[in-house]
Amino acid sequence: MSQRFSAHRREAVVGRSQRWHLDILNSPSRVKIFYSDHFVLPLPPGHRFPMKKYRLLREAVSVAGRGEWAELEVPEAVDDRTLLRVHTPEYLDAVTSGRLSAQDQRAIGFPWSPGLVERSRRSVGGTLSAARAALEDGAAANLAGGTHHAFADRGQGFCVFNDVAVAARDHLERGSAAHLAVLDLDVHQGNGTAAIFHSDPRVFTASVHGERNFPFRKEESDLDLPLPDGTEDEPYLEAVGQALEATLARPLPDLLFYVAGADPYRGDRLGRLRVSREGLAHRDRSVLEACWNRGVPVAVVMGGGYAEPVGKTVGIHLHTVESTARTLVPRSWDQSK
Repeated sequence: MSQRFSAHRREAVVGRSQRWHLDILNSPSRVKIFYSDHFVLPLPPGHRFPMKKYRLLREAVSVAGRGEWAELEVPEAVDDRTLLRVHTPEYLDAVTSGRLSAQDQRAIGFPWSPGLVERSRRSVGGTLSAARAALEDGAAANLAGGTHHAFADRGQGFCVFNDVAVAARDHLERGSAAHLAVLDLDVHQGNGTAAIFHSDPRVFTASVHGERNFPFRKEESDLDLPLPDGTEDEPYLEAVGQALEATLARPLPDLLFYVAGADPYRGDRLGRLRVSREGLAHRDRSVLEACWNRGVPVAVVMGGGYAEPVGKTVGIHLHTVESTARTLVPRSWDQSK
């Protein structure tokens, strides 16, 4: 990419940021938030995945937003053609036709069902919709997503399709973005995302994760910052800052996907870090404000969260969504209080 073209892109990004600020000053606005919790994935009794967190989060956002700063929408299900921009035909067929082997289902962590297929399609559709809305408005969120353990040819770790990878590849193929970034702050490394984009210079992948957390065989992101067990707020936020600066380095991405995992929280059942809720709140503000100040659109997805009671996870995710609204539509936020 020539320096002249890079400069042209930087000027366009700055102009876009100025337009967003003018839009906020001139008219009320709301952040677009996509949800799919009513497409239920049936799980056996006692299953450790907290499926109800998605419904509880949508209800919490609805109450907190009161129709003032949150525009809740149901996304369309992603189609096969779009999924095939990332996933292999063999894997897609196995998922949609119910021919996943018992071993494949164990690796994913969910039993196969028609509900699994529909819910997975809707979750990807939510991130596709959030990414498109972010390019128009500056930021948007999916109340699910962050299924970063899914590889092109297999699922893993509660992840069937890789929503961020599909949305990123969709924009690249359509020509609506030339340079993308994934900032993955889930406690688990985004191994599937790293593998999918390992040889693709158009997508920068950064991951801040627990060194000894799942997956036990890590892939190579463009930037990996593994943290030791018990890491608390200060060193965690230092690593986040380092990853954020690298992710927003020149050339600025046309769109950034923020995987805002709640599982670095010190009370998470599946995490080994010890970050406080205040630390995670600071993380969210830092990421979103940095993107806003540099004119980088951001699509926010929730990622993991496994604290008990589930309300603790919901509270962390809710703050992420509220931070998105505070950053994008401060006037509407202030009027709603």
